[in-house]
Amino acid sequence: MNILPFLIIILAFIVCIGIVNEKIFHMQSDIALIFFSLIISLGLLILRNLFPGGSLSQFIDNLGEFGFEEYLMDGVLCFMLFAGASKVNMRKFRQNLRPICLLALLTTVLSSFIYGAVFFGIATIFNIPMDIWTCILLGCVVSPTDPIAATGILNKIGLSKNVCSVIENESLFNDGTGVTLFIFVRSIIVHSGDSNFAKLMFQEIVGAIAVALIVSWILFKLMEITRDPIKYILISLLDVSAVYMICEHLGFSGVIASVVCGMYFSYAMGRIERRVKVIDSKEWYEDFWEILESILNAVLFVMIGLLVLDIEVSQYVAIIVPAAIIILICSRAVGVFISSILTGKNIPGNYNLMEFVTLMTWSALKGGLSLALAFGTAEYLPADIYNIFINVTYVTIFFTVLVQGLTVKKVYFSLEKHKAKRMKA
Repeated sequence: MNILPFLIIILAFIVCIGIVNEKIFHMQSDIALIFFSLIISLGLLILRNLFPGGSLSQFIDNLGEFGFEEYLMDGVLCFMLFAGASKVNMRKFRQNLRPICLLALLTTVLSSFIYGAVFFGIATIFNIPMDIWTCILLGCVVSPTDPIAATGILNKIGLSKNVCSVIENESLFNDGTGVTLFIFVRSIIVHSGDSNFAKLMFQEIVGAIAVALIVSWILFKLMEITRDPIKYILISLLDVSAVYMICEHLGFSGVIASVVCGMYFSYAMGRIERRVKVIDSKEWYEDFWEILESILNAVLFVMIGLLVLDIEVSQYVAIIVPAAIIILICSRAVGVFISSILTGKNIPGNYNLMEFVTLMTWSALKGGLSLALAFGTAEYLPADIYNIFINVTYVTIFFTVLVQGLTVKKVYFSLEKHKAKRMKA
């Protein structure tokens, strides 16, 4: 399917679902998009089975086969990450630097390996043909929390700014850890590349930060000499896209680089705040990135819903679906628990250990990046194992976004009440 017809369909989904949700259901907008896109996709699947082989069936097949991985990884991901990172509160980031780093690094690594080990045990019991490293690779796919889901959903449901800061910043940085760990485990499975995780991690992160800071510093100097707010927008677009492409070409983490670009521009714009207010009195720069983020988030969530049209159900689905959900929650909880112990007494939000573990476990939403990583395994995994990866990733995304996303507000306020009672006692 060509891009324009596909874009028209996506926009029609966004507009129609948005209006129906606004008037009737009143769900959080991003959750409504992914939920109703899934419902519509299931309806289209029924139509395809009722009328096979015709033009309708071909249309539905084309709708599900649009290149999601290319769209996300080679297209809009860098802009979405930049938009999210540019809203980072630097004061709160520095204040919570230790727990953010532990969550983004240690929790992601621990949960990936714990997930893989437990899933391997399930696979052994039920004779699913997956070795330990393939199971760990699956853990690397589903363990990182998604910054797009976090900024798109959690920011709109009433969580405190301090809590949101920790969740968003962890989500922005742990994708770099997840992608690096994914590359490391993949190299073991296919017996190629560099299998030294420490070296790979250093190269991915340090290289990405260096490229992002150098290019951003140079381009921001151009921003300082112009008095045209439109050029502010164009320079920021050039910065993040160029940095992402350079890092991907050099083998650095484009994900981390995009986040660093966003944070650098946020910090640098703050330094020249008075000048910006004079030149960009209508706040076109901030409004542009806010609108672009909203549009790209909406498109992404609809595309995730439509991808069910192109998914083949695994023969092990009755086993892997409940196992994937239980293992996901438990492995995340263990990873957060260990990181929180190492954080010490200064747990963000004045929570105690179990309150913080509960919140950070239940607010860990997954999204498009996990799905893109899962799609990327098609070239080296057997077809039946690839189907398991896609099934597990898809179930994980829908469970975290729909179930956890819809209930995290209640969990948060329950924890706040518990904290208030504890502090009074």
